[in-house]
Amino acid sequence: MISVQSLRVEFGARVLFNDLSFSVQPRERIAFAGHNGAGKSTLMKCIAGIQPPSGGQISAPKGTRIGYLPQEGIHVKGRTLWQETESAFGETMALAEKIDRLSHELTQLDPRSSPYGDLLEQIGELELQLDSADPARMKPRIESVLKGLGFQTKDFTRDCSEFSGGWQMRIAMAKLFLQEPEVLLLDEPTNHLDIGTQIWVEQYLVNYPGAILLISHDRALLDTLCTRTIAFSNGRAEEYAGNFSYFERESVLRKEIQLKQYEAQQREISEIQRFIDRFRASANKATLVQSRVKMLAKIERIPQPERDDAVMNFKFPPPPNSGHMVAKLDGVSKSYGPLNIFSGFDFEINKGEKFAIVGPNGAGKSTFCRLITGQEEPDAGAHNFGHKVACSFFSQNHADELDPEKTVLETVEEAASRESAPHARNLLGCFLFRGDDVFKKVGVLSGGERSRVALVCMLLRPANFLILDEPTNHLDMQSQDVLQRALIDYPGSVMIVSHNRNFLDPLVTKTLEFQPGRQPIQYAGNITYYLEKSAEDEAAKKGEPKLTTLGPPAVSGSSRPSTPGVSRKEQRRLDAEAREMKSKVLKPLETDFEALEKKIAELEGAQVTLTQQLSSEEVANDPAKLREVTNAVEKIAKVLESSYFRWGELSDEIDKVRAKLGVDA
Repeated sequence: MISVQSLRVEFGARVLFNDLSFSVQPRERIAFAGHNGAGKSTLMKCIAGIQPPSGGQISAPKGTRIGYLPQEGIHVKGRTLWQETESAFGETMALAEKIDRLSHELTQLDPRSSPYGDLLEQIGELELQLDSADPARMKPRIESVLKGLGFQTKDFTRDCSEFSGGWQMRIAMAKLFLQEPEVLLLDEPTNHLDIGTQIWVEQYLVNYPGAILLISHDRALLDTLCTRTIAFSNGRAEEYAGNFSYFERESVLRKEIQLKQYEAQQREISEIQRFIDRFRASANKATLVQSRVKMLAKIERIPQPERDDAVMNFKFPPPPNSGHMVAKLDGVSKSYGPLNIFSGFDFEINKGEKFAIVGPNGAGKSTFCRLITGQEEPDAGAHNFGHKVACSFFSQNHADELDPEKTVLETVEEAASRESAPHARNLLGCFLFRGDDVFKKVGVLSGGERSRVALVCMLLRPANFLILDEPTNHLDMQSQDVLQRALIDYPGSVMIVSHNRNFLDPLVTKTLEFQPGRQPIQYAGNITYYLEKSAEDEAAKKGEPKLTTLGPPAVSGSSRPSTPGVSRKEQRRLDAEAREMKSKVLKPLETDFEALEKKIAELEGAQVTLTQQLSSEEVANDPAKLREVTNAVEKIAKVLESSYFRWGELSDEIDKVRAKLGVDA
């Protein structure tokens, strides 16, 4: 569908990538992975036709529509939400308008004339095109997508300019989804979405009929959606036949193999060079020396593997001891004009508790954070801190309060305590400020970079109560992992406003949900528990049966649940068909599946054995053996990739047949 051939993109002396080639097939889901600044967004802009590459070409079949959702910078005004999203069907609407115009012209012609017949035929062809576009589905589709993205019916008539930047992104996303281009380019699509909307978008994309290229720091979305990963690093790109978690595992193995190969080749080169240097002046060894020189020139050099950035296990400064109760709200009420956030609300957080604060934008999460930290007074009720509580609050607004004339390093060192000051430079490295980046003035940083500086400043201050408002929005995966591990080990109390499920799940033990127009609800569990419990509660309100993990009744022998309105004879025929399908279709699939699992286990065992051999001195010191073992490892890795893919296909086929038969797994 899309072919990228020998692509090169450079900015001055910096080469983002060179000789990049890959193709995108219909309905493929491809993740772009790599550190911030590695070139992922730039490549998307090249594919979208927004930015020309420095070399190479990007081609697609004529008529292929490519839709692009950038990270930010979208702003629409002067049209209502409905008008803006309805414009996604511009071609269909233009077709309807043309039919209306031609129909009006038809009334002014003589029915017996030749122009009348020609125009009638033209209108008929246009109506066939309009029928294929199914205009009757336009309105329900628009409503479904807008509500799925969190808009309410009352929002449909609001001017787009009334919506914040995050909601503007949702408007742009709604238009793209409704247009259904053959290729969808999404750059951090879930950054401004609450958890409920994230889940809706995830399911929508799983069923999307076109191809998807995705940049995201949401590991759950990448793992669920993508079946292929292209990783960018230091001007190169590598492909991996799996999702993001597969890429993380496989990239480690590839780097280990490449390092072994590189070190073995360097030893071989050193030995040849030593021979040349030793006997260069010896006349009777001239032929041997020349032979070694030619040998050295013919060696195809293995590039030195790029070292991973050192991952530091950051630990918070030891927090001062506090009492059991950390902060408490008693009967608190808060309103802004006619907008009531909550009334008579009671809440308490105790020592060591870690809360996730979730809910849609505008539901009161940030207001609650300001109240619990004492930055804002409630309209009614009381706020109290516990004994010796030292609170530290990170919000996106703190980035705007940094001194633009100071360097990044000066800003962080000024905020650090005496104990944490020596770790300031290393911590900046963990949060993407490396090398000379730490000497940049704060005033020249982007909004995301300033947010990261503000976060580092907060992390270096001793505190026993942390409140973090969207801390992962501008962090890559590695930085998220550093922060997550530090918070898991942190002995103080934590409240985190975030929609990042993977970041929150291993960390929090309680969840506080905010919804417009109702009191916040507390759940005694992490995000996974909260989603399951809230879904059960919602089903109970609607009078639906309680959700369980049990499947439909299993087929046992010839017994099968009877179908209402079906005669006993017909039921016996259905049972026979089910038995035949189970015998002829399901059983062979299950046999193949078991054999494949056994094969994968054997391959994985062989892979481990060969990888261990690479580390042995006997193999490492023998270039011939090293090449032999390395080739074997690479061969097994390729077979495993195809076996994993087939495993997924078989698993899906078996699930479909079981669902059709009503058989439990």
